Amino acid sequence: MTKIPYKIFLSENEVPRNWYNLKAVMKEKPSPMLHPGTLKPCKKEDLAPIFCEAVIEQELNEKDKYIEIPEGIMDFYRMIRPSPLIRAYNLEKALKTPAKIYYKFEGTNTSGSHKLNSAAAQVYYAKEQGITTLTTETGAGQWGTALSMACAYYDIDLIVYMVKVSMNQKPYRKTVMETYGSKVIASPSNTTEIGRKILEENPETGGSLGCAISEALEIAMSTDNCRYVLGSVLDHVILHQTIIGEETKTACEKYGIEPDIMIGCVGGGSNFAGLIAPFMGDKIEGKNNIHFIGVEPASCPTLTRGRYAYDFGDTGKITPLLKMYTLGSGFMPSPDHAGGLRYHGMNPILAKLYHDGYFEARSVEQTKVFEAAKEFMRHEGILPAPESSHAVRVAMDEAKKCCETGEEKTIIFGLSGTGYFDLSAYSSYNAGTMTDYIPTDEDLEKGFATLP
Repeated sequence: MTKIPYKIFLSENEVPRNWYNLKAVMKEKPSPMLHPGTLKPCKKEDLAPIFCEAVIEQELNEKDKYIEIPEGIMDFYRMIRPSPLIRAYNLEKALKTPAKIYYKFEGTNTSGSHKLNSAAAQVYYAKEQGITTLTTETGAGQWGTALSMACAYYDIDLIVYMVKVSMNQKPYRKTVMETYGSKVIASPSNTTEIGRKILEENPETGGSLGCAISEALEIAMSTDNCRYVLGSVLDHVILHQTIIGEETKTACEKYGIEPDIMIGCVGGGSNFAGLIAPFMGDKIEGKNNIHFIGVEPASCPTLTRGRYAYDFGDTGKITPLLKMYTLGSGFMPSPDHAGGLRYHGMNPILAKLYHDGYFEARSVEQTKVFEAAKEFMRHEGILPAPESSHAVRVAMDEAKKCCETGEEKTIIFGLSGTGYFDLSAYSSYNAGTMTDYIPTDEDLEKGFATLP
């Protein structure tokens, strides 16, 4: 058999021309989002003041398995895609494992992450609708960077609310966003009513994605010809990210790779769902028996310790209610380096699949995450983002299990981004000052108390 290349690149002609709509193949659909006032399922007109028309159509689409990618978005994708599927030969050798390890690397673009896949799509649709300004939130800064890049390309103004603790940890992410022309504000801020209220109640807070979402939404709804866009959680974002899984599946079929285990980090869910979508669709249809694992930080254990309930997607309780695993919209995660994974909720598609037993969830402490990241970097030459390193950790754990059992399992994990803006975190780990925080049951109860 021909040796599989270290890096598998598809040709430009092999880049998928359709996104994969996982909802269309699910046996039981996720519960509908509810209007916070009427508690009835949201209609298009309910979402129109917040989102662009095209993504609302995608958000509510449960019928079409494949949704065509417009040529205007393909033009952008050609700059950044395809991304490589890489065989981790060096890591396999270091671990002395019989397992075969692959990772889909989404960090080859300027933003350094998978976030551009949805950023380009959402900004394109805003441009087509004639929108002139967009608002958003960002945690680790990857989404804000990606959206800034897309807004510069399509010539739309952007206001970014960046979680305060992340901005302090990663000041150069702010620099990149501003260089693209975006306005970046630390959240919570004094620029919104919600921000002022949060600061009044907790002046020393480092913020959260829920806070930043609330502020971005408030500005979007009070600014002329403006809409809100987001980088995870909602179904249309998951849809755009499925190009990752579609490319991975094409590469696997081309080289005869049959994964036994697929792993991704989970915060809001876009990277993990994007990677596994077409494979999960096949599992639902009885075509494979892949073991899927979503990995989250122990400091923000949404799936492993959260509740499956309707909840707001933001701290300010502006968004529609989503049926998801949640720690409560009032949950304030610790200021660790999980960055973009520090979100109280979870995408409704993933939440439903998890609730129905289609994949496993694990939580890991950040010192163990950085231990794995450092070993991965030494052998594979890529500095992974802290978020992505959660998947690295569990992929290595699964490979080590194969050392004990002798099984030659094939493992694929998502390396969703690079960590070159996360050097303060690596400095903390190298200096031995990094600590682990795991919320107590009492801490979690405070968040659960905010459930509607």
